[in-house]
Amino acid sequence: MGAQKSIHAGKAKIDVNVDFTHKLCASLMLLPHSRNTGSLLSLVIGSLCIKHPNLFGGSEKLDVSWNKGLCDSNFLIAFRRPRPEWLSQQCFLIHHSVSPEIGVHGIPIDNFSRSGSGGVNLSRLSVGLDLNEPASSPWSSTTTIKFEHARLLSDDGRSITRDVEGFPVTCSGSPHDCMVVLKQESQYTKANDHSFSRFGIEIEQGIPVLSKWLVFNRFKFIGTKGVKLGPAFFLASLTGGSIVGDMAPYQAFAVGGIGSVRGYGEGAVGSGRSCLVANSELTFPLNKMLEGVIFLDYGTDMGSGRLVPGNPALRQGKPGSGVGLGYGFRFKCPLGHLHADYAINSFQQKTLYFGISNIAT
Repeated sequence: MGAQKSIHAGKAKIDVNVDFTHKLCASLMLLPHSRNTGSLLSLVIGSLCIKHPNLFGGSEKLDVSWNKGLCDSNFLIAFRRPRPEWLSQQCFLIHHSVSPEIGVHGIPIDNFSRSGSGGVNLSRLSVGLDLNEPASSPWSSTTTIKFEHARLLSDDGRSITRDVEGFPVTCSGSPHDCMVVLKQESQYTKANDHSFSRFGIEIEQGIPVLSKWLVFNRFKFIGTKGVKLGPAFFLASLTGGSIVGDMAPYQAFAVGGIGSVRGYGEGAVGSGRSCLVANSELTFPLNKMLEGVIFLDYGTDMGSGRLVPGNPALRQGKPGSGVGLGYGFRFKCPLGHLHADYAINSFQQKTLYFGISNIAT
């Protein structure tokens, strides 16, 4: 549910879009014997998006977006300059977000199928520059340099240095961490009528500008392969990562959840310095509008949960590895694409996920 309005300012056209149900429709998780309407309301989010395609008359683009929910918020300003021939596209970014730290500090409940609040929230402010290299082959790359300020908050908005059990939540020991990060992202994509392949790699390096600023190297990769098998389609992906050097708990890799291992709550499998997640999914048509799917997910923190400062994974009893399997349906209708997944985890806990994407306006 939303509204869109175009405003003419001189020769430019400004697009304004307001959406009140984006996150609610994107993902609902329904649990057996659950009547927790508060968890559903926490998914409701209001969105405001403003776009100006020609800010100073030289094809400069300005994008402003703001998403506000009951428990989180996200604000982004992006200014893009036209790309000179053979040079990188430049994009100046200011980004501020506030969100609960469920993946690391959340408390697993209902046999690890959900994660409750651990009373820790992350406020992150970053200012930086993106340089997008022109794609002249299947490879594309982006280089980012940014300053980042991370502050930890309690549920009532107060700055904190320790969690409810007295363990540090920052690396510096103060209420905030600062860092200058150089980030390199590269992606390879190849596709034809019968299959596609995608491989992405992301490397972040913390630069030692001041003595208390974080110095680290964070590496992450994702490989995806899709193959058409007659009328069916098989999709497999492998995701992994690791971090060395200075580290705060909120930088840990969280394993578990809808985009990771289905059947578990967010971060309920583990949270460590390293991770490895494998997903496989077979989709097959049932009729013109309905598809069936069976899936198998596996994730592990590779025994690195104990290496995270404060060891939140061990204190919360996370298993460190887990398997989720199940089946689901995909339904295409005029409203949008509806999907439902029924998953079971290693503890025999069953979870139903329901969502809507590509919503018609």
